[in-house]
Amino acid sequence: MTNSAVPRWIVVIAAVGAVFVLLPIVAMTTRVDWVHFLPLITSPSSRDALLLSLRTSLSATAVCVVLGVPMSLVLARTTFPGQRAVRALVLLPLVLPPVIGGIALLAAYGRTGLLGKTFEVLGVQIAFSTTAVVLAQSFVALPFLVLSLEGALRIAGTRYEAVAATLGASPSTVLWRVTMPLVLPAILSGAVLSFARALGEFGATLTFAGSLQGVTRTLPLEIYLQRETDPDAAVALALVLVVVSLLVVGLTLRTSGITRRSAL
Repeated sequence: MTNSAVPRWIVVIAAVGAVFVLLPIVAMTTRVDWVHFLPLITSPSSRDALLLSLRTSLSATAVCVVLGVPMSLVLARTTFPGQRAVRALVLLPLVLPPVIGGIALLAAYGRTGLLGKTFEVLGVQIAFSTTAVVLAQSFVALPFLVLSLEGALRIAGTRYEAVAATLGASPSTVLWRVTMPLVLPAILSGAVLSFARALGEFGATLTFAGSLQGVTRTLPLEIYLQRETDPDAAVALALVLVVVSLLVVGLTLRTSGITRRSAL
């Protein structure tokens, strides 16, 4: 169904853009060995990588929610010196190459890192462990939640919170009874985006956590390794990741639609 307000040449360019995005995905499905698809994706290494990715991505999403919601509230509801600089630093992982993020995490939590030395004395090693995977995923995924939630808070405004405050509600009561229910769809949408980013994380994870089967080798790392030794397995696992990503995108669009309706 074509909108008469949109020139036809715009529709043509949009169609070219859609083909540009969809063609590689369709081409990849033609390379899948469907006869051996199930054995390829259920091998021990593939199963370990998938389960590890799901487990660490869920943990990273929880970290993003716990840290990201307060950060979004502070950025959207308060004013302080250097706020723009703080916002830029918080959103820096969005544009920072993931490998650089991994190097930064090593500098902070590695065995000779800023905090890693203290942890090493206590007998705790973070780098090249499952905890490192969660930290790497959280580092790159956190800005997605902060960005989406801060925008939703600004769109929602403060009128309902102001009314609750004039009726005698404490700041904590206003937060839990007014603000949080108001932006809950945005929190869910941001959490889904964070999960998707964590699930596809590669560079920071490889640099900071390494690639040890069952411990730090997530599904993207497994796909990369299989590409060199078993291309059919790599394509099959890539298709699994595409399907999971499609489900995540669909859930994100659904929660985004709820957010827009609630804002109206």
